[in-house]
Order: sequence, then structure tokens, then C-alpha cells
Amino acid sequence: MDFMTAMRVSGSGMTAQRLRMNTISSNLANVNTTRTPEGGPYRRKDVVLEAMPEQRNFGEILIDKGDRNLQRVQVTDIDVDRRAPLMKYDPDHPDAGPDGYVAMPNINVMEEMANMIQSQRSYEANVSAFNTSKNLALSAIDIGR
Repeated sequence: MDFMTAMRVSGSGMTAQRLRMNTISSNLANVNTTRTPEGGPYRRKDVVLEAMPEQRNFGEILIDKGDRNLQRVQVTDIDVDRRAPLMKYDPDHPDAGPDGYVAMPNINVMEEMANMIQSQRSYEANVSAFNTSKNLALSAIDIGR
């Protein structure tokens, strides 16, 4: 694997984890949102990641070194949670029904925080791999001088 391929794979991981972190942040920010433009409470969103074959340009295909199993990360979808909302008794809330219950988003804050930590660690691992590839490339250039 050459340095640029390693950097592209790490870069795809950083991009995917950044979108995942943004989605988790949106879930946490809307944990108490009871009214959306679509109607009803906010629905939790989750990023779907998929391993895709590394894209190569024509020149890289001609000098194929057998790195056919390299895979990058790609966001394929953002799923919207279809679970029923949590019903909370709060008759003074403006969105309360005639029975006094309010439909609240079905978001577990602890689960979202655990997902956020996992996403942060994955991002940091990709940054580390990217920086290692960059440093190896710079060292190779210094050797050639």
C-alpha cells in the first residue's frame, strides 16, 4: 500500500466519524423536542456505515501491487428510529394530549454518550493512522535527499 492510499482510507474514516458525531450531537440536542416540522416528537437518527472497496485511479490499477482487499468507510444511509415515542405525564405541557401525556423522543442519553465516545475514539485512531502515514512519507523524502 502506498502512502496516498493509506491517507485516503484514514480520511474516509475521519469523514464518516465526523458525520456520526454530528448525528449523535443532533440526537442529544433534541432529547426534549416534542414538536417537529414533520409532526410529533423528534426521531432519533443513526448513521449506517459500510465498507467499500478502495477507489483507485487508472495509473494505480496499471501498477497494481495486490492491495485489492483495501476498504474504505462510506456512509450509506441515516436511519430514522421508528420506535414509539415515550409517553410522559405532564398535563401542563403545551403539547400534552387530552389525557395529559406528552410524546417525548425515544432517546437514551447514556447510549448516545457511549456512541459519542466510541465515535471520538475511532476518529482519533484514524487521525493517528493518517499522521503515521504522513510521517512515513516525509521520512522517505528525507532519505532520498
